[in-house]
Amino acid sequence: MYDIKELYEAESLEHAIRLRVEHPEAHIIAGGSDVLIQIREGKRAGVELISIYTLDELRGVSLDENGAIRIGSLTSFSHITRDPIIQKYLNVLGEAVDTVGGPQIRNIATIGGNTCNGVTSADSASTLHAYEAIIELAGPDGVRRIAIKDFYIKAGVVDIRPGEIQTAIIIPKESYENTQGCFIKYAMRNAMDISTLNCSVNVRLSPDKRTFERVRIAYGVAGPVPMRAPSAEAEANGKPVAMETVEAFSSAVIKDIRPRDSWRAAKAFRQHIAVELARRALIESVKRCGGEI
Repeated sequence: MYDIKELYEAESLEHAIRLRVEHPEAHIIAGGSDVLIQIREGKRAGVELISIYTLDELRGVSLDENGAIRIGSLTSFSHITRDPIIQKYLNVLGEAVDTVGGPQIRNIATIGGNTCNGVTSADSASTLHAYEAIIELAGPDGVRRIAIKDFYIKAGVVDIRPGEIQTAIIIPKESYENTQGCFIKYAMRNAMDISTLNCSVNVRLSPDKRTFERVRIAYGVAGPVPMRAPSAEAEANGKPVAMETVEAFSSAVIKDIRPRDSWRAAKAFRQHIAVELARRALIESVKRCGGEI
């Protein structure tokens, strides 16, 4: 049922990197919620695997000395949703990953696996883009950090170099401080379904709640990789908290997104719901910030 040539189990991060160098064709397996399915389908028949599942050093959520939120790549979705740091500072990420699959999947699937897959439909990716996440990787040449927008190269391909392993996802303090966000996933079903389109917005308002100090928006399935919509952000940043701004913001997303026709939805339909989701997510974000609109 599972055609696996060899399974190597890493005992430490250093050991995992060494295994990666010694077996360059081997694939990393963490929770296995994607890899095992692909092997069963025959897409990775005869594969060599390097398991990093036991590396607890890559699990958990913490605050760095500079206030950045550090999420270990082996942290499961269910742990992210329940983590007190996420709930206090980045609850929208918990809401986003809570839409993935069912409880069994969320208990085993990791945020590192979700991002390293490189797929545009990854439900964590749009929120991580909207919060300007940094991807941390460790390899034979040391630790490397890269902005998530540069980590995604093209559909299914991410910037992981030979011997490297993703170790953490970092949200800078300046990206989440005094912000509130909203994630909306549109799918044909309310559970156990892949996104037709998903949208994540976060907002920082002025002290009097009348001006958008900063707005960020990102999408999944609006192009070959998760993406921001800078034209829409420009329509809101520094503008009054008013419906006129909301309408200009949501209409402008069309300038940036690149959805396609597929069996799940037509391009025109994805464009339509992209505008509507932007509108709804911005309004809800304002409300969560204590503003009125």
